[in-house]
Amino acid sequence: MALDELKAALPDYAKDLKLNLGSVIGNADLPEQQLWGTVLACAIASRSERVLSELEPEARANLKPEAYEAAKAAAAIMAMNNVYYRTLHLLSDKEYSTMRAGLRMNVIGNPGVEKVDFELWSLAVSAINGCGQCLDSHEQVLRKAGVEREVIQAAVKIAAVVQAVGVTLEAEGRMN
Repeated sequence: MALDELKAALPDYAKDLKLNLGSVIGNADLPEQQLWGTVLACAIASRSERVLSELEPEARANLKPEAYEAAKAAAAIMAMNNVYYRTLHLLSDKEYSTMRAGLRMNVIGNPGVEKVDFELWSLAVSAINGCGQCLDSHEQVLRKAGVEREVIQAAVKIAAVVQAVGVTLEAEGRMN
């Protein structure tokens, strides 16, 4: 199992990550599509080849093809949006926020899966990429759709742990 492979690859000093990886993915209280879409989108966003290579096959096996593609699309569109909107948020000249973005984002309106799932995956990727404006936006959409805070928290915890595992394994690979 991919989780066991990742846990075994982590160094002893990252014992907490081993435990957290098992709990946030292995014991997650999310429907399969939400769980594995979040895992896949976060694995992509982590930019860790090892994390993606271990988790992608399991995500593919647990997702319908349209959900698999939508999770990849969430990672892709958020890679762009998180940079753009984080920049608008950080610039002191707020005039930029009034300007038309002119960037195509059609997949957000028609992701090919339930809107709630796509929003959850987008929120998780936004957590990894550190875009507060996108986090607020996706969280508000999810809450208006009736998604409980615990579900949102579960996605953020997956993002945090997947990112931490990726960072740790990449660092270990460069130090050894």
